[in-house]
Amino acid sequence: MSAEERLSSLGLVLPEPPKAVAAYVPTAVSGATVYVSGQVPFRDGALTRTGLVGRDVTLEDAVDDARVCAVNVLAQLRDAAGGSLDNVARIVKVTVFVASSEGFHAQPTVANGASELFVEVFGDAGRHARAAVGVAALPMGATVEVEAIAELS
Repeated sequence: MSAEERLSSLGLVLPEPPKAVAAYVPTAVSGATVYVSGQVPFRDGALTRTGLVGRDVTLEDAVDDARVCAVNVLAQLRDAAGGSLDNVARIVKVTVFVASSEGFHAQPTVANGASELFVEVFGDAGRHARAAVGVAALPMGATVEVEAIAELS
């Protein structure tokens, strides 16, 4: 099954790729490598929620936010890959930043919200290297930010 078929079978409809909100581009392509700038959990033009995970936001909500970030990464990838995720050979590396309260240490669990979606969409080609990083704050008060590096076919 192709990535586009898997996406459809999951019932996911990708949004328009979110526009850059500062002085950067959403994706940069170098050779067959696509670098996707950090995506925050925008849904319908607004953040899903704000705050620090472990204090203001539950672990479960943060995992959902990571999945929303991954959906936005997929929208950017589809755009950079000529309009089809089938032109993506694999996800190479994912970095997940989690706005974490003091004492919160479940960043890898939050990151799984993104990682698992990439595997659902790309199968084995969605398995990737990853970093899950706790940070004091993210842009606009977002709970999670996900960036990715992918290879085009």
